[in-house]
Order: sequence, then structure tokens, then C-alpha cells
Amino acid sequence: MSSPTQHDTPTPLEQTAAPVAVLDLAVGGMTCASCVARVEKKIGKLPGAQAVVNLATETARVELTDDVPVADVVRAVESAGYTATVLKDSRTTPTTRRPDADAAAHATHDVAEHALSGHTMPEGDAPHEDTSAPETDRGAYLKRRLVVAAVLTVPVVALSMIPALQLDYWQWVVTALALPVVTWASWPFHRAAARAARYGSSTMDTLVSLGIIAATGWSLWAVTLGGAGEIGMRMEPTLVPRLAAGEMHMPELYFEVAAVVATFLLAGRYAEHRSRRQAGDALRSLLSMGATEATLLETDDAGRRTERLVPVDRLAVGDLFAVRPGEKVATDGVVVEGTSAVDTSLLTGEPVPVDVGPGAQVTGATINTSGYLVVRATRVGEETMLAQIGRLVTQAQTGKAPVQRLADRISAVFVPVVIVLAVLTLVTWLLLGGGTQAAFTAAVAVLIIACPCALGLATPTALLVGTGRGAQLGILIKGPEILESTRRVDTVVLDKTGTVTQGRMQLVDVLAAPGEDREEVLRFAGAVEARSEHPIARAIAAGARETVTSGGAPEPAAVGADGVAIGEDQVTEFANEPGRGVTGVVRTAHSGVGLGRRVLVGRPTWLREQGVATTALDDAFTAAEADGATAVMAAWSGSARGVLVLRDPVKETSAAAIAELRTLGLRPVLLTGDNAGAARAVAGQVGIDEVIAEVLPADKVDVVQRLQREGRVVAMVGDGVNDAAALAQADLGLAMGTGTDVAMQAADITLVRGDLRSAGQSIRLSRRTLRIIKQNLFWAFGYNVAAIPLAALGMLNPMIAGAAMAASSVIVVGNSLRLRSAA
Repeated sequence: MSSPTQHDTPTPLEQTAAPVAVLDLAVGGMTCASCVARVEKKIGKLPGAQAVVNLATETARVELTDDVPVADVVRAVESAGYTATVLKDSRTTPTTRRPDADAAAHATHDVAEHALSGHTMPEGDAPHEDTSAPETDRGAYLKRRLVVAAVLTVPVVALSMIPALQLDYWQWVVTALALPVVTWASWPFHRAAARAARYGSSTMDTLVSLGIIAATGWSLWAVTLGGAGEIGMRMEPTLVPRLAAGEMHMPELYFEVAAVVATFLLAGRYAEHRSRRQAGDALRSLLSMGATEATLLETDDAGRRTERLVPVDRLAVGDLFAVRPGEKVATDGVVVEGTSAVDTSLLTGEPVPVDVGPGAQVTGATINTSGYLVVRATRVGEETMLAQIGRLVTQAQTGKAPVQRLADRISAVFVPVVIVLAVLTLVTWLLLGGGTQAAFTAAVAVLIIACPCALGLATPTALLVGTGRGAQLGILIKGPEILESTRRVDTVVLDKTGTVTQGRMQLVDVLAAPGEDREEVLRFAGAVEARSEHPIARAIAAGARETVTSGGAPEPAAVGADGVAIGEDQVTEFANEPGRGVTGVVRTAHSGVGLGRRVLVGRPTWLREQGVATTALDDAFTAAEADGATAVMAAWSGSARGVLVLRDPVKETSAAAIAELRTLGLRPVLLTGDNAGAARAVAGQVGIDEVIAEVLPADKVDVVQRLQREGRVVAMVGDGVNDAAALAQADLGLAMGTGTDVAMQAADITLVRGDLRSAGQSIRLSRRTLRIIKQNLFWAFGYNVAAIPLAALGMLNPMIAGAAMAASSVIVVGNSLRLRSAA
């Protein structure tokens, strides 16, 4: 088998340009894009500090060009109204791993888990109070509040809006049911609003909290002191309060408005939480793939070598460790003893194992498929290839400019404007002698009609329906930010193995030498290869089982006394030389003595070493490999008898998928670590013009970055761990569901079926979902702008405003439901 391409210059995985220092922080209390901007601005005011804040994971990566104290950075975050916990400081993180550094090893792992969990609350805060952070228990916390709010809100709305249900004491029942909703269930909004107010800012939570408090406060006054608590009182909504201002003797209740707002917004926050929780799963999956234990080899003074099982973090550079067949390589190293084939598909995505021997480099987390290896560790801990790929994934995710959600951009101006309008409405009515109740009614109507229920629902409902439809179609979309990327993408980079192709070797041809029978060559080669576990051997054996009929062998009509079917090919004296070939004596069962053939299957160079003449088939072998295929020779009786040609076959739907991507205005590029011949052959079959071949895992990130520097907006489709960093770096990452968990978690969209046609389908669905979201936001905002003047003029009763607000939400939801028919 061919050895992997060696690079003389360090790859980006082996060299990472760094500033003077890098801080990783967990930031608590952020709820919207304006929070992100505020934290980045505060940190940016420190000389020599620049921050990139990730709202999805509630973390900040701070690059320091000066020796800025950590305490100064933490204080800067706190001065913006948020909490900060230091996860990692590169100035104090050990760069080398030693056997006695267990504490540091565990601390580093804990830091990674800490960052990936999304956020950890600082000491003294309840871990569930910050509903914006995507920790596991936050989902259950939000769900409990949502369920309680929804159960209590239904009867509150029914009693308040349907006069026929307003029996004696109904207002006190509504009060009792609404109070838990507007206090306990709504506490996340009140707490966030209070924190923002303490630092002189406002968010969407501010308006939600004010609306709930205003409606609840007025209703409590009305039911206790204003006369609305009288037995037998009925609430008769007035369409235009201004026209009936002089007749307002009984204040109205607005509990249903407050309860509906709280319930709808909790539903939106819970839906958002479920999406954001997945942000750190990519690196968690990477961390779990490495070996946990290693067989450390120690030599005593007498020269005797002993084995000892140790945790992998006890390995140091220079240590010798053993790797048995089927085990994972513990860490990056160089082979000292033994030969084997190592399954590197975890990192390279290629289905053919790499043959290794003394002096060959091996990578941690790859799997030894056959021989016993002794390896000397060359890189450990955070310096391993696996750890560095993980670092690339997190850096690419953090480095993405967070898409500013339109609702949050609107709220930055909309919220303070609405608060000012409500106050002005109250003051104006009082100054004009309109009466306290009329003034308060108009002011509350402004807050209620402006309360962003429809704005809050615009994105979550469209996303829920769109992603639900996507799940039916085998497409998983992680969040609303991804939708914006699909609209702008103009180039789609496609990994070859497992994406365009099936990701497994398959026998496609048998080229027999002159005078030889093709079926006989396959029959004998298949019999010997059936004893091997190598993927090429399995493909040949499977091809033999599927295509060989009886050949030259007698029809197996019965079973002999030894339990072997008469006429079955038996293999004895089987031997395997990893990376070179296999040999065995093949004879037909119960056909007499001395009729066996010693069959050899392997590389031509190895066959020639065994004294086999290969001249008649050398040209056929060379031509097959030049065309991108993998080939081996079968020989017996001193001569090569045939060439067995294997390929990773193209998926039946790939050509149609590429054509569909072109119709969407996308330019396809084939990217692979395979040789150029194989890449060109596959590209020709599916209709791709641009091919980039022989690319190592780190270089895939470079390719995506180069395309981005050229001004292209890049989508990446892949399925392996080697694709994970490129998927994260791309403007849009699409992972095949038949691939690794790391690729799926690093990607923005997962194609569950493993069918490349789903890529075009996912982009169409995403773009349509984005259009629906924008329609929803336009309607919700336009509705508020049109209704606020009516409320301020006293022409809109707060109760009617509440109904209108609910109606606007229904319209938004109904518009979102149109996505159920998306194809």
C-alpha cells in the first residue's frame, strides 16, 4: 500500500501563531447580540486586549498583545453587567506533559469540558438562573417554568376573554392563577432586566419585564383597591377607551396579557436553548475518541522489558508503549518495532489503512488493525494531532462573526423608545386632564401592544417548523444563524470519501493475464483473502462470493466426514505480511492429494521478492493505479495470473446532487486526501471541474480559508474527523450523517441520510426558512409601529391590545407553518 504524503514544512496543525497571551472566559448573563457587543466593547477598551465573544457557548476568547492582568479583564466584563470566570490563561498553562503532571492534565481536560458545556455560573449564583447559557440542566429548568406557565395561562385567558365564563369570584381565580406565572415563571426575564438596568442598558428582556410588571401591578391594584374585586363584577372590554374615558368607573384587569407574554417568551427561550446546547458537542466528541489507557513499556537494569497499563496522560515524550491489534494508538509517535496496517480513517477519511513499519509516524486515536507495534511517543497531551484538530474546531467556531439577530438589533433602539413613549403617554394624558385611569390605560396599552411577543416568536416558530420539516427530510439544522449563511453561499467544497463516494472499497474489475481465466483468478484470490481482515481483502473476498459461480471447482453436493463441503476451496498455511500481501495453499476439498496451489496476493514488488514473474501484468497494474484505483496482483506457480482492481465507488445519487447544487448557483469543488488520479476519476463521473487532491487534514482548513480570502462564501460538505475543522471554518458546514459524530457536531447542518442530494435540499429549505423568518419579523415590527400610536392616543384598550398581540402571534405562527410543505 502507498504511504501517506510527507510534508517537510509544518502544517497549521503543527504551528499556531499566538499573541502574547490568550484568555478563555466563561461569560454569564448574556441573552442577546447586544450583550455580545457590549462585552467586546468593554474588553476592547483595555490597552492591548481584543475579544471575540461566542454567544452560543457563553465564552470569550481574549487575545492580549500586552501583559494585561487577568483581574482587569474580569473587571471589564463585570463593568458591562455580566459575570466572568477564567477558564484558561495561556501564561499559566503547561506546554509540556510530564508523568508527574496528572493534576495539570486533568485541569486541562476540565477546562475544555468547562468551555464546551456552554457556561458555568460564578460562585454564589444559582446554576439555573441564567437562562441564556446552554448547560444541560438549564433545559429542564426552562421546561419546568414553561409547563407551569402554559398550564396556568390557559384558564386565565379563557376566564378573561370569554364573558360567559365569568362567574362569581372569577377575578380572584384569575389573580391566583396568574401570580405564579408573572412571578416565578417570569423570574428569568425580571432578573435579566434588573441586571441590565443596574448598568444603564436595556434588552428585549427589559420590555418583557416592564410589560408584565405594568399589567400585573395595575391588575393587582384594580382587584384589591380599585373595585374590580367586587363579587359579580364582569369585565366588558371597551374598543376605544378614549371615547369611554368619562364612563370608566371600574378598572379592568390585564392578568391574561401578562401571562400570555410570559408563556410565549418562555417557549421561545426554551426552543433557542435546545439549539444552542449543541455548540460544544464537536470537541466533546473529539475528546472522547482518544485512547484512555496505554501499555507502557519499561526496561529494567538487566535489560528486561516489562509492560504496565497506565492512564494515557501519564505518557511523556520518549516513552515506549505497545499497541496490539484492534487497539487505539495512545498518542502521536514513531514506530520502533513491528509492522502493521493502521486504520487512519478517523483522521483522513480514507478507507484504505496505511501500512507502517519501523520509522513510520503514527497518530493518536488511530486503530492498529493487525500486527504488534512498539511506538515511541513524540507528542503528548495538547500537542497531539487530535488535540490540535480539536483546537482548530473551537477556534473556527469562536472566530465566526456571530450573526446579529434582527430582533435583537431592533430591540437596541426599539426598547428604550417604547419605554419613553409609554412614560410620555402617561404624562401627557395627566397634563391634559384625561384622568389617572385613562392615562394609565393608554400607557399600559403602549407597553402591551409593543411587547415583543410576535418578535420573540418570529424566529423560534419558523425555526421549529423548518427544522421539523428538515428532520422529516433527513436534514438537521442547528440554529437561525445558519440560515443566513445558506443565502450567501456561492461555493460548495465536497469531501470525496464517504460524501461523493460510498466510503468503502469495492472490487470493480479483474484483469487476467493472457491465457488465464478471469473467474479462476478471482476464485483463488478470494479464497486466500477471506482469511484476512484488511479492508482490501474483505472487498476482494466479497467480490469473489458475489461473482464466482462454480468455476473450476466441483459442485459442492455433500459434506465430507470432516465436516467440509465437497468441492469447497480450503486454505491452509495462511500467512499475512502487513502492507505487502498474503499467501496460502488453496485446494479443493476432497479432490485428492497434491492438487493444492500456493496463492499469493499483494503488491508487485513483494511478489517479485517471492520469485514471481509479474512482467505480463505490470502495465495493467500501473494503468489501474494511474487511473486512481487501488490494485493488487494474484499469483501462483511462479507467475502473476491477474490484477484485481478496487475503487471507492461513487454514490448513485452524487451526479444528480452536483447538478442540483449548480442550479442553486453554487460552484462545486472536490477536496480529498486521495491521489490526484482517483480524485479526477471521481470528479469526471459526477461533473465537477475543480479538483484539489492529496490534502492533509490541516490543509483542508487552509483550502477553505484560501477560498474565503478570494471572496467566496464557502459551504463545506464532509463526513470525517479530518473534515471537522474545515466544517467549522466554512461559512456553512454540512456533515453526512453516515460519517463521524465529530463531523456532525462541528457542522451547521447534518444530512442524516448520507445522500448528497440532501445538501441541495437543505440549502433550499434553509433559504425558505430564512425568508419566512424575515416575513415574520417584518410583520411583527410593522404591527408594533402601526399600533403604538393608536394605543398612545387612547384608541386601543389594553385588553384589545392583548388580543391583537395574540392575533399577531397567531399570524406569525401560521406563516411559519407554511414550511410544513417545503420539499
